[in-house]
Order: sequence, then structure tokens, then C-alpha cells
Amino acid sequence: MLKTSKIYVAGHRGMVGSAIVRQLKAQGYENIVVRRSSELDLRNQAAVAAFFEEEKPDYVVLAAAKVGGIVANNTYRAEFIHDNLAIELNVIHQSHLNGVKKLLFLGSSCIYPKFAPQPMEETHLLTGSLEPTNEPYAIAKIAGIKLCEAYRDQYGSNFISAMPTNLYGPNDNYDLKKSHVLPALIRKFHEAKINGTPSVEIWGDGSPMREFLHVDDLAEACVFLLDNYDGKDFVNVGTGVDVTIKELAETVKEVVGFEGELTFDTSKPNGTPRKLMKVDRLKDLGYEAKIGLRQGIEMVYQDFLDNMDKYIAGERVVAS
Repeated sequence: MLKTSKIYVAGHRGMVGSAIVRQLKAQGYENIVVRRSSELDLRNQAAVAAFFEEEKPDYVVLAAAKVGGIVANNTYRAEFIHDNLAIELNVIHQSHLNGVKKLLFLGSSCIYPKFAPQPMEETHLLTGSLEPTNEPYAIAKIAGIKLCEAYRDQYGSNFISAMPTNLYGPNDNYDLKKSHVLPALIRKFHEAKINGTPSVEIWGDGSPMREFLHVDDLAEACVFLLDNYDGKDFVNVGTGVDVTIKELAETVKEVVGFEGELTFDTSKPNGTPRKLMKVDRLKDLGYEAKIGLRQGIEMVYQDFLDNMDKYIAGERVVAS
């Protein structure tokens, strides 16, 4: 990409999109186009068509999505498949119609089968049944991958896909009903510390293993892929290292400074037993994640403290 290239980042107020905007600006890209959802509803076909016709971006990063944790995924199943399919269909199709030079579609590790071999390789896609609690979201993300492949096959479009592992970082969602596990733990432990609560409850038995990637590492990887990768196959983006939920909770507890006990509610679902990415393809291209998990949790807890009022209120904190 040229430093003057017009780059549209869809979803710039979310955790991923805002990190990508920060990374692009840090690398000297200034011609960045963004729209709030109140200005452009990506589910609206006519509105997306009008936007692309007006702006004619050179590059597109599709980081916009309806996202959430186990509760949100399992509760709002229709919205998770409908909204994500609509966003992908509109943005990818208009990128084709308007001659976008390159599009990067961002998916999720939940595209893989529930009992996929570990670590999960890109070739494991569609080799087994999905995790039931987030199946609608996963199917939408698989459809996004296949859309990119189909436009490449039929029209020669340079549309690439990256599948991040579990993410955390600035601008995360701390709503306990909709958040992912790491931000939920940070908020739970912080509030327990402030309120003098004797224990914090963790969903499940603590045995599931998860991999966590700081969103700044993902953003750096995305810009790297835009500059260096033009292949049809999607690319896993992760650290290649995982921990149990119990180990994660103990680390968050230490970082926050909570001195009470952990309790595990085994009546709640564990989710997929293990989700570890094999990231050899990305490493072979020349990129590796840099931020270790404890360092990343320390960074994000400080960010939570700095922006707690806005996070609790559900507002987005987007760096300019």
C-alpha cells in the first residue's frame, strides 16, 4: 500500500477496528476513511452501495461485526447470523463492484469444529460440527471466507481473510452479559476488590484452554498481511500458546490485586474444550506476536482503570 492510499476501515469504533486505525496511523497512513454505524448501517445494501460509490476506497479492512461472548452468541442467535451475513455481503460485493484493490476480511477462531485437532490448522475448516452455542456466528464468518474465495475465483479479486484467536485490549466490551471471558474477569475481579467481596465466580470448571492475542498484535499483523500477502487461503493469527481458564483467572486476579477466592460454577457451560491456533503460515510469512499474556493483561487493566466510567457505560473509547 502507498501511504496516500485511501483505506476504509469498517468497524473503526470496535476493539479490532480502532486498533487497526491506530496501527495504520502509526505507520504513516493518513488517508483513512471511517463511518460510525449511525452514519452508515452496513446491513443496509443501498446505503453501503452509496458509500462506496462516493468514497471509492483503494483498500478495505472489514472489521465490522456483531460480536459477543457465550451468553450473547447463544441468546441472540438470529441477530448474530443475520447481521454478520448482511455486513459481509454488502461490503464484499461493493468492494468488487467499485474496484477495490485489496480487501481484508476478519473472521474468528470459532469457525473451526468444536473438536478440531489441536492446534487448529487452516485445513481443519469444515471437517466437523461447530460449537453449538456460537454456531450462527461461526457460520456467518465461514460464509465471509467463502465469499472472499468466490470473488477471487470468479473475478480475480484480491480479497484475503485472517482468522484471529481470542482477542483482548483497549476498547473491549466490559458488559458482563455480552463480554468475552478476559474483560469479564477483569471487571469481576476489580469490582470484587473494590467492594471487598470474598470470592469471584467463574463459569464452568476452569479446564477449557484458550489462546489470547492482544489486539495491537492483531492490528500489526493485519497491516503486515495487507502489505505482504495475496493468497487465496485464509491465515490464522494468534500466539500459538494457550492457558486454562483457571490459569487465566489466577493471572487476572494477581494483576488486579484481588485477594479473595475463586469459585467455579460447573452448572454453566464450558464451551469448546480447547481452541489453540497453529500459526505456522503467519510465521512463515514473517510475522509473530510480540505481547506476552501477563504483560498484555497489565496493559489492558491499566486501560480499564483509565477509561472505566466510559467502559462501564458501554461507550467506545476511540483514539484519534
